[in-house]
Amino acid sequence: MRILIAEDDQVLADALLRSLRASGYAVDQVSTGTEADNALASHEFDLVILDLGLPKLHGLEVLRKLRARGSSMPVLILTAADSVEQRVKGLDFGADDFMAKPFSLQELEARVRALTRRGLGTASSVIKHGPLSFDATGRVAYINDQMIELSARELSLLEVLLQRAGRLVSKDQLVERLCEWGEEVSNNAIEVYIHRLRKKIEQGPIRIATVRGLGYCLEKIAP
Repeated sequence: MRILIAEDDQVLADALLRSLRASGYAVDQVSTGTEADNALASHEFDLVILDLGLPKLHGLEVLRKLRARGSSMPVLILTAADSVEQRVKGLDFGADDFMAKPFSLQELEARVRALTRRGLGTASSVIKHGPLSFDATGRVAYINDQMIELSARELSLLEVLLQRAGRLVSKDQLVERLCEWGEEVSNNAIEVYIHRLRKKIEQGPIRIATVRGLGYCLEKIAP
């Protein structure tokens, strides 16, 4: 799960980065509205946390341009002005949720979880595929209700594959979803992560199929 933070208060941004990364998210940060607009136009994210008072381009304009491109990405707005007028404008521009500063990091994480579930079209934090399940809140995976020991990167990889179960996911898409800016992850590294994950989850009817030259697909094998 990949998140963009658009926040020019670096102390707050650093706190958000630490908190969300500790929860297993891949997180990138920009500090101006122009940078936010460019990032959202050229990269794929699962959620953007958007401060309204950004320099160079106002947060509402960033939001307007995002929706004008046809994106339905969940948007959590941060604002120092918790006024009805600001909320109405944000909702009219396509915001999904608001938090007024100062706020609790624990509450923000809960809202992030709720918004990412909404983005996936589900009310539950648990994603299931046959006997395999992943709890996005607790960051744990199970097969037949037995917990599987997975590394943080393996958990993130499994989450992406489960979100797209039955559909092809390319190596480039995996890199885009799993890696932050400046993080060097090669296609060979993705193959290593896939190999390790296979050894841990391919039990019974579950398998990660390789479509040579194209990518991977999480499947259930018919009995």
